[in-house]
Amino acid sequence: MTDFLIIGAGVSGLLLARELLKAGASVCVVDKSDAGREASWAGGGIVSPLYPWRYSDSVTALANHAQNAYPTLVADLFSETGIDSQLSPTGLLMLDADDRAEALAWAAFHGRSMHALDSDDICHREPLVAADFRHALWMPDVANVRNPRLLKALRASVMSSPAASLIEHCEVQLIDQAEGAVSQIRVSIDGVQKFLRADQYVVTAGAWSADLLSGLVARPPIIKPVKGEMLLYRSDRPLLKTIVLSKGRYLIPRADNLILAGSTLEHCGFDKKVSDSAKKSLTQSAIGILPALADMPVVGHWAGLRPGAAAGVPYIGRMPGFRNLSLNAGHYRNGLVLAPASARLMADILLGRPTLVDPAPYDPAHAHDRDAAF
Repeated sequence: MTDFLIIGAGVSGLLLARELLKAGASVCVVDKSDAGREASWAGGGIVSPLYPWRYSDSVTALANHAQNAYPTLVADLFSETGIDSQLSPTGLLMLDADDRAEALAWAAFHGRSMHALDSDDICHREPLVAADFRHALWMPDVANVRNPRLLKALRASVMSSPAASLIEHCEVQLIDQAEGAVSQIRVSIDGVQKFLRADQYVVTAGAWSADLLSGLVARPPIIKPVKGEMLLYRSDRPLLKTIVLSKGRYLIPRADNLILAGSTLEHCGFDKKVSDSAKKSLTQSAIGILPALADMPVVGHWAGLRPGAAAGVPYIGRMPGFRNLSLNAGHYRNGLVLAPASARLMADILLGRPTLVDPAPYDPAHAHDRDAAF
């Protein structure tokens, strides 16, 4: 018997495990695949919502806490594991955003640095960006993190604790309940059935979370899979210094001259296959932003499934009707952005601590009202 059993070993599950372990709890984390190989791995690692002023205050509250937490988190993980997650304060350059006045007002209200640029400023900051962009918004404090390395560091950090266990390739087949509580879960580990028990259970399974809960509650929160495809370019020289965003598509420079190009938004269930049409669309967008990419090879093309929830606001809290079952999922495009704050909030709730932010907007008990318009 363990104190907490976490279903899903992505960035949310691993960060939650780390929070609980730091508080002295014992934790078991299970995942149907390899730890950290779903949406957390597939994304770009931008530590900010895209167009952050277009999100609700509940998303902004978590994002602000998470952005402030990332430098310490990455430094601590490097000290613990020797793995550098490569947090890079590249800034974010948003080209031709139509709602600049709203953006600048949002930034002033929330104390976030943002500057309006004209075409000359854009050319000075990023000389190789296409010349036809007339204006931009510049957020110098936005960073990006090498998310696959962050996940390796989190896995290593969790597994360094004697109070932790991680079971990969562990598919949850059944969650048993009795008298308002989960009693055990039945899993298949490499084809062998086994029962696991804990005092508290937390679902952090991303796009698969609603399916896991469907056998327990009549109307689980709606969390839809939304596929995103990405390209990876390899350059023979530095082409960009900053993250560049245009019409929802972005380019992210890495320290070794790799450039990530993303991403699509596709509603096609749990299909993760990549497509030629998505590759063509991403290529056109990438070259439209940075023409020099036309001469650079594409060395990677992959897809991940985001957990889409109403208004992009995650569900974080205890499931109504259960005294030992909680949910932390539904972050949509901002899973990695919000993860340090959402994991902290989930840990605060589970441990009975004062919460980082007001938990009410994320409470699964309000799911029916939120989902009605989704």
